[in-house]
Amino acid sequence: MNPFLISVTVVALAEIGDKTQLLSLLLAARFRKPVPIILGIFVATIFNHALAGLVGEWISRAVGPNFIRWGVGISFLVIAAWTLKPDKLDDDDAAKSHGSVFFISLVSFFLAEMGDKTQIATVLLAAKFHALYAVVLGTTVGMMIANVPAVLLGKVAANRIPFKAVRYVAAGLFAALGLLALMAG
Repeated sequence: MNPFLISVTVVALAEIGDKTQLLSLLLAARFRKPVPIILGIFVATIFNHALAGLVGEWISRAVGPNFIRWGVGISFLVIAAWTLKPDKLDDDDAAKSHGSVFFISLVSFFLAEMGDKTQIATVLLAAKFHALYAVVLGTTVGMMIANVPAVLLGKVAANRIPFKAVRYVAAGLFAALGLLALMAG
């Protein structure tokens, strides 16, 4: 299995309808400056997922492979169930302070991604594959695949994306990865 391609796919699907994608839509609607918003999302994702990947690498070295297999498998099954629940984002969650659009996007996105299912997926993927750069690059590309169109198309896209169907596909993918991890070994 290719860690980069799996990371791209898992995160791109998991991000559809996620609170950070909703934040992307909100930032685009509020500021109408796509380039600094996209750059803020990109930089925030690299930092956030690099930290998550380092945690995953540390976990993989700190515990035995059998624990990793069970931990990853069960965690992916939990994320599959979590994916079925739609995220909501209040207007108060978006940055309402003054400042540059890039900085507001960077900070808002970094904080919104903390503890998010895509960040947890990054930890799990890094622990499973022992390929930090491929996983962080893949999860970052996955985030950009899901969020750049949200920024560029704004609220128009929100009404056309079948979020429920995409959540079911993403949940199925996480469940399949969880079962594969549990059966491996």
